Parts: sequence; structure tokens; C-alpha cells
Amino acid sequence: MSNLVYELAIETMLRSLRNLDAIVTKAEEYVASDKNLQAETLLQARLYPNMRPFIFQIQVATDTAKGAAARLTGREIPSWPDEEKTFADVHARLHKAIDYLASFVPADFEGAEKREIKLRLGPHSIDFSGSGYISGFVLPNFFFHVTTAYGILRHNGLAIGKTDFLGG
Repeated sequence: MSNLVYELAIETMLRSLRNLDAIVTKAEEYVASDKNLQAETLLQARLYPNMRPFIFQIQVATDTAKGAAARLTGREIPSWPDEEKTFADVHARLHKAIDYLASFVPADFEGAEKREIKLRLGPHSIDFSGSGYISGFVLPNFFFHVTTAYGILRHNGLAIGKTDFLGG
């Protein structure tokens, strides 16, 4: 089961983060090709005024990924400041998350499906088993933010589709 935890959580998020990095490259090219569009317009774009912007979606997706890997292996969660302002910063954040996840091996997740996870969300705390944490929080939360980032860029005219989201 521990290899399954690695495959379902880590490999899935790695693939998605790499695909998202490629989409961000397309967004940079899109901005460069349109003289009337500023990078900040896409980086701060939202699907609706009361929603968080593109950069926030990247921050939460990467925070979810690193938090999952650390919690499932009993490691300390690395702390990364949320200071991204440019496409280069977004790429750097994605690469940092990709490198962090890639530093794990399947054996690191031995028994992770049974590990007790206590997740603090503001003043609230939720208890999970490792497998419940992956299926009930990590993957739904991760893909909510990745999909929202994708949707923001698509909504703003970036010509991307399902194959960009899913990758090769």
C-alpha cells in the first residue's frame, strides 16, 4: 500500500505541477505576443471579484503538495513565503515544489496510509488517517487550486485545453 500512496499522491501532484509549469510558460508567451496585455493582469486575474487571484492558486497548490508529502512521511513542512509577483517567481515556486516532491522515494511512505494526520485549518483541527487525508483533503484541495489557476488563464484568453492540463 505504501507505494500506492506515493503513486496516488506524490506522482499525481508531480505530474500536475509540471503540466502547470508548462501552462505558465504558455501564459508568458501569450503576454509577450499581445502588446496590450501586461503580465500582472494575468498574475492577478480572478474568475470572480470575491475569488483569489492566479498567484494565490499557485501558492495554495504548492503548499498543499509540500504539506502532504511532509505530513505523510512525518517530516517537518518547509515554510515558503508567499512573495511571488512575476512569472519568473511563479516558475520558481513551482520548481521548488517539484524538486521537493521529487526528493521523496516510495519507501518514505511506508505505512503512510495509516499515519494519523492532524490538520489545523485556522482555529479548527481535523483528524485523518493517511489514506483519508489523501482522498478527502489533499487531492480535492490540490486539484481545486490547479483547476482554478487553469480556468483563470483560459478565461483570460490563453489557448490551452485538456491536453495541457493532463499533459502527455
